[in-house]
Amino acid sequence: RALRSIFNQARAIGIVKEAQYPFGRGRYEIQEGEGRKLALTLEQIGLIARYDDGYEATAKYRDYWLFMYLCNGINVADFVKLRYSDIEDGEISYVRKKTEHRTKSRKAVRAIIVPQMQDIISRWGNKESPDAFIFPILTGKESIEEQRQKAKDLTSCINRKFRSISKALGLPPVSTYTARHSFATVLKKSGVNIGIISEALGHHSLKTTQIYLGAFENSQIDAAMQ
Repeated sequence: RALRSIFNQARAIGIVKEAQYPFGRGRYEIQEGEGRKLALTLEQIGLIARYDDGYEATAKYRDYWLFMYLCNGINVADFVKLRYSDIEDGEISYVRKKTEHRTKSRKAVRAIIVPQMQDIISRWGNKESPDAFIFPILTGKESIEEQRQKAKDLTSCINRKFRSISKALGLPPVSTYTARHSFATVLKKSGVNIGIISEALGHHSLKTTQIYLGAFENSQIDAAMQ
């Protein structure tokens, strides 16, 4: 996929001719993966929400992860850029950094601020003002590259902390990536229409959403067949 992206750029500026382009129907087609099974159950997420080892850093990174899960599975790059001005009438909205320059329309993701999210904001957030970031990760003076590095550093901190949390709770490996997959899969197992899940995730294609949805457990398949 990375190589195809380079070819697409080269084709756009005329370095590669159409006849030389190797991807597409009748040429090389990249196979679609089924996606890794990274989703947690509601019960496992509950264990994380209640986990406390007495350390402030653990509580903070646990809460950041829970906020990402509850905020429609928001990724870290978008999480660090949330501002109080993004909140209106009990909802928070944002445009995904991953797709804001790749699509014709700027599709905003909207999430209801549930009490647990408000508690996390009150506990760890900056003092409220319209221009302030919600969480104290960025200052607003960073370059694009510095923003990217701070998001990367936060991801590493959360993932490192969750290695010990996962081990203590007897869970499979949990990362920031798991929050997004879990959000989608919990909705699917609750019977929510895939179109609604796709909208909540900010996807422009149902095919993309399918990748995030973990496979049903055998017990669920058996129940459906009965």
